Amino acid sequence: MESYLQSLDDGWSIYLWLMVGGLIIIAVIYWIRWGVKNEQFDEDIKYLVFDEGDREKMSPQEYAKSREVNAAQMLNRERVLKRQEKEKQQGQ
Repeated sequence: MESYLQSLDDGWSIYLWLMVGGLIIIAVIYWIRWGVKNEQFDEDIKYLVFDEGDREKMSPQEYAKSREVNAAQMLNRERVLKRQEKEKQQGQ
């Protein structure tokens, strides 16, 4: 293999780097698309760490927002679990 690489003309490695760079860009685009599709870029996700015990530590607006976000997340969770169960049943 080493002799083959040494027998190539000068400048061949740039094409190898271009191909690797292209593959990296394609992978990054794929993972960003996956993140958007699976709601990974949600700014309100920070509110999911709070629970009823944190009420006195938060302003009323923040607490209301955290409960709203938590309720919406639970609805999304139920939707995803139902879809997964349906897919699992169809696969059998």
